[in-house]
Order: sequence, then structure tokens, then C-alpha cells
Amino acid sequence: MRSIASKVESLKKSKISNVIKRRMRDFGEVEDLFSEMCFCLLAFNYSAAGAAKIQEEIGEEFKTLTEEELVSELKELGHRFPVVRAKYIVDARKYSKDLEKIVQQKDAREWLIKNIKGFGMKVASHFLRNVGRPEYAILDFHIIDLLEKDGLIKRPKTLTIKKYLEIEKVLKKIAREVGLSMGELDFYLWYLETGKVLK
Repeated sequence: MRSIASKVESLKKSKISNVIKRRMRDFGEVEDLFSEMCFCLLAFNYSAAGAAKIQEEIGEEFKTLTEEELVSELKELGHRFPVVRAKYIVDARKYSKDLEKIVQQKDAREWLIKNIKGFGMKVASHFLRNVGRPEYAILDFHIIDLLEKDGLIKRPKTLTIKKYLEIEKVLKKIAREVGLSMGELDFYLWYLETGKVLK
């Protein structure tokens, strides 16, 4: 069986590589960091496509709707967890003006996990990758399944911070081998497992 690295090398020569490069460029140009934070809070345990649709619908109003209004909007737009996600978004508003400074910090991921309700390793990595920090990948179970199939890891029962960092080391090794950033590799692996390039 071909290794993950050799499959990624093949994809790098295909049309999908242009799509991924374009997506990575777009991430470096995100203007509304708070809207992207809301997208990442909504996508967790839901779906990236569904969260992107909600992000498009609500837009600037993430900053202004009351918590009750936001719950109502999220319900109407079909989110699985409207009450808790509305609470997270409203709570995160207090940092909306500082996000540009926060995302440039060396310890940005640790800061986000500590201060933003709803942010764990996965959501914080997703947000940072989406706002121009290509050194982060999103370790969801699609990627964990791929690594397990390749015999590189054993699938964990729960993804603790310690486990996340261990699996991240395996990904970093593959990223170096194929000459990609973690963020780019993430897209290639997602594509290998799902046939899609989502944000």
C-alpha cells in the first residue's frame, strides 16, 4: 500500500494543488477575524459547510445580535447546538478588537484555549490556520483515521492535549517529508479522506 507521503506527492502534481494553494492564500487575507472565530466555533461537532453557510448569512451581526437573537438565528439556520454556540460567540466578543494582536503571538493557541470558551486544541488550530498561521493543522478523526490506516498511530479513545501533540508530531514529520506547511498538508489529507477541500 502506498504511504500517505507518496499519495500526497501525487496530489501535489494534480489540479487539486492549485485549489489548496489558493485557499491558503485566501487565509492570509482574512479581514474579519471575529467572523472567522465564529465560523470555527460553529464548525466544531457540526460541519464546515454548514458553519460557512451560517457565517455568510449572519456576517457582521455576529457582533451585534443579542444572545437570544443569535440562538434564534442559529436554530433557524439549522445548527445542532444553537444555545451553547450563541453563548460562546457572545462571550468571545470581549476579545474581538484584540484578535489581530492575539493571533500574532507565539503562544496564540495556548492563549485561545485558555480564554475563549469552546476552544480546545482542534478549534484553536482551525482558527489559527484559517487566519494565516500555516503551521497549524486540524486533527479531526478523518485525519486520525488516515494516519491509523497507514500504521503511523493508534487511534486514541479521546483526543487529550497530550495525544493531540503526539499526533501533531507525526504530521510534522510527514509535512517535512513532502515539503508542505502543516496547514497545506491538512488540506491534502482531508482531500484524500473525503474528496473535498473545505475551509
